Amino acid sequence: MSHKLKIAGWISVGALAGALTTVSLQTVARGSLAPLPLEELQQLAAVFSMVKTDYVEPVDEKKLITDAISGMVASLDPHSQYFDKKSFKEFREGTSGRFVGVGIEISQEDGLVKVVSPIEGSPAFRAGLKTGDLITKIDDTAVKGLTLSEAVKRMRGEPNTKVNLTIYRKDENRSFPVTITREEIKTQSVKGKVMEPGYGWIRLSQFQERTVDDFARKVEELYKQEPNLRGLVLDLRNDPGGLLDAAVAISAAFLPENVSVVSTNGQLPESKFVYKAAPEFYQRRAGADPLRRLPPQLKTVPLVVLVNEGSASASEIVAGALQDHKRATVLGSQTFGKGSVQTVRPLGPDTGLKLTTARYYTPSGKSIQAKGIVPDVMVDETEEGNIFSVLRTREADLDKHLGTGQGPESKDPSREKAREEARKRAEEEAKKGPNDRKTPPEFGSDKDFQLTQALNHLKGRPVAISKTQVVENKEEKTN
Repeated sequence: MSHKLKIAGWISVGALAGALTTVSLQTVARGSLAPLPLEELQQLAAVFSMVKTDYVEPVDEKKLITDAISGMVASLDPHSQYFDKKSFKEFREGTSGRFVGVGIEISQEDGLVKVVSPIEGSPAFRAGLKTGDLITKIDDTAVKGLTLSEAVKRMRGEPNTKVNLTIYRKDENRSFPVTITREEIKTQSVKGKVMEPGYGWIRLSQFQERTVDDFARKVEELYKQEPNLRGLVLDLRNDPGGLLDAAVAISAAFLPENVSVVSTNGQLPESKFVYKAAPEFYQRRAGADPLRRLPPQLKTVPLVVLVNEGSASASEIVAGALQDHKRATVLGSQTFGKGSVQTVRPLGPDTGLKLTTARYYTPSGKSIQAKGIVPDVMVDETEEGNIFSVLRTREADLDKHLGTGQGPESKDPSREKAREEARKRAEEEAKKGPNDRKTPPEFGSDKDFQLTQALNHLKGRPVAISKTQVVENKEEKTN
């Protein structure tokens, strides 16, 4: 390196070290963390300088810094994330329930984009995408190597533009292309209907800003149609979660006032908190509480909560609260196990940081993280059993996932054996014609096996309990 380059490099080191020292002083002043390690920060500054001055071609120093931040945060756990200008805007649109895209909830698996759940009524839903589908290409770009936010950027765009996705469907062992026209996704997070005289069904597909209002309206509709409800099914299957205050509100709709709904615990004092079934814990703005107009019978109507491996985060909070207070019977399959709190903090006017700051605990003190909610009654998704559910990824399967915080996890050796058997069944199914393949029925239809069993439970009839499902990731007791 020439003398001039060395001088330029050390000026860069000094500037970066100065900025980092400022951050360190601000952090100390805040009183939440110890001073930052100066030796390691000097190494970071030196690497930044070497890349800036010695790399084979010029590099954008802003990109270097944002990439360093992204890498630092991504190394923590699967849910912490740095938001650049575009991804921050998209994140905020997602929680409001309106954005332009294809309409899927996604995660990552083996470097590919995995469909957690297609949003009901969206272009992806109409195109036939299913939970568990893997996206291997977006237009002409291979997904392997892209971050989740980069994949989201490529799938979103302007209304009425097309995006080509290449899908690999595990349970059919085949790849195929799908062309989807982007549109504004106005997600309807609440559906419901009277299934038969005396029994209703309400499905929440996501917890958004409008969910509580939509839920209250749907409950009013049900009681207007069937004033003498003898039982209700709250369907949270494949609900990936969303806003915490919405989950607290939905729980409060069924629970006595002021009982505990969920607690959080982390390093920061403000992360140690108990959320209760009261308006001050779920109302975002001044105005009438939408739960006040709900019929009082909702507090006592017999209730079943349906969950499965796709039920995550906010939906697990609701299921756990209603289960712990013995307000509902939870029925279905063990949930996803996403029991961590992400706090979104702005870093500037257009960028932000989503950081895992705490774990969620049910009212009885059980950690949701990496374990999930275990149903009171295990019921398979079809009469033939949980055909391919064992192949689905749960929180405990994700790389760098956070532990329960309540002792080490124990892996069930039978899980891999069950997965291998499921893979063989999937290969056999893939050889069959499309009309002969076994697929889970549409939620809420008359062929919905789990819903039928939920109604049976409400009526006091026998329920077809699973003979194969086992609880995964049991905690080991430590002295």
